Amino acid sequence: IDLDHAVIVDVEPTTAIRQAEVTAAKRMIVRSRERFDLYPARLAGDSGYGSAAMLGWLVHEQGIEPHIPVFDKSERRDGTFSRSAFTYDPGSDAYTCPAGKHLRQRQKVYRSPPPLVDADGMLRNRASKHDCDACALKPRCCPNASARKIPRSIHEGARQMACDICASEAGRTSRRERKKVEMLFAHLKRILKLDRLRLRGPDGARDEFHLAAAAQNLRKLAKLIPLGQPSLV
Repeated sequence: IDLDHAVIVDVEPTTAIRQAEVTAAKRMIVRSRERFDLYPARLAGDSGYGSAAMLGWLVHEQGIEPHIPVFDKSERRDGTFSRSAFTYDPGSDAYTCPAGKHLRQRQKVYRSPPPLVDADGMLRNRASKHDCDACALKPRCCPNASARKIPRSIHEGARQMACDICASEAGRTSRRERKKVEMLFAHLKRILKLDRLRLRGPDGARDEFHLAAAAQNLRKLAKLIPLGQPSLV
């Protein structure tokens, strides 16, 4: 949906699964570029689209600013240090804990080193067990583990970019403009009575949503396109 005039650009019906919605968003962005030569400068959405892989795809592959709240579970609520208490240094690719010790991806040399990235695209920065055993802050850091581990996504740069945008004035503007999108969904259910589908199967859902989107766009374009001056006979 175009945020300037709330015109629907593409439609893709999906099941109510977050990963399916993210995949559909990628398809619609690519289709809009191929069909209409549209290159969006930003993408506004809710936190369901704020996964690390999605943000990395937007920033590094599409060059689109992610105006999306980041999907984050790093904050702890048990009284121990969260990841935000550790400082990351891009030069050394290491974290520094509140006690001033470094957490690196490898603390020792392996004859056959294991892969640094796991199946979820996460890196693990680990502290030295020797440092943690002698640290006075261990009860507040890793009371149930021998050493502290900090996970870091391979798309952490894109995640940090999204966090910075959300905290800026541009991010607050995008959150206000997202109301235009929510209004279209409300109009779809209340005015066009599309609270349930009449046709069966994915093809039926696709047809119904495309017809509803066409009706909404016609109503919107009728207000946007100025009428000509009446001619006097």
